[in-house]
Amino acid sequence: MRTAPHNIKNKELSMEITLKENEKIEDLQCNNLKIIQNKKWFCFGMDAVLLTNYCDVRKNSHIVDLGTGTGIIPILLSGKKEYSKAYGIEIQDEVAEMAKRSVLLNNLQEKIEILNLDLNKVTEFLEPYSFDAVISNPPYKLNNSGIVNPSDKKAISRHEITCTLEDVISTAAKLLKQYGKFYMVHRPDRLADIMCLLRKYKLEPKQIRFVHSKSGKKPNMILIRASKYGNPELKFDPPLYIYNDDGTYTKDIYKIYGMNNS
Repeated sequence: MRTAPHNIKNKELSMEITLKENEKIEDLQCNNLKIIQNKKWFCFGMDAVLLTNYCDVRKNSHIVDLGTGTGIIPILLSGKKEYSKAYGIEIQDEVAEMAKRSVLLNNLQEKIEILNLDLNKVTEFLEPYSFDAVISNPPYKLNNSGIVNPSDKKAISRHEITCTLEDVISTAAKLLKQYGKFYMVHRPDRLADIMCLLRKYKLEPKQIRFVHSKSGKKPNMILIRASKYGNPELKFDPPLYIYNDDGTYTKDIYKIYGMNNS
């Protein structure tokens, strides 16, 4: 197998991060943060970036990212918020191992811990009802919607093979303390299911934002915040448009990505 070693140095030791076949290091353009990606697997997309930006995580918070994949959300969030500790839960062995190397690459091993386990077993390893925030960018598609290969990493990332929407929401409810926040990105066609499940598990929907490719188009993503045992009151944020009519990014997207659109 071809490898391409990448050496980094931190304050206390020198370590070597080895890239495996089909892997590359991508610059996140945020506080010198980087992440390892495998071009043949399901790489993170704009939905993860938008969700990270949507999370209003307070200083010194303890958080959990359910289905962390490459670890993009806790890694990117470390450059935006001063949380105390994050746990990334990932069931796929090779993906979790890659996420762990990305944590080491950024010298974040004291701040982020990747746990390779089924999210239904999370409360056997993490203390229930003790977290300030739970975040998830879960699989969007139902298990019966066009699955071809259930062992394929892209399929697992996109379809409810190893966990369902209810698994994600019920696990979040078990982890959150009273008034803890749950943040999720999903598809608008699952909104009715999402709202029913949130209330079933005492996570009150508090805030929602529809994401559109451009003005005049139907939304293709939704960002949601819910509160554990929160009072009923749902607020709608202004819609987020990704592209202008001429195909360029909108000012909101430039701001989220920290880019200059001048």
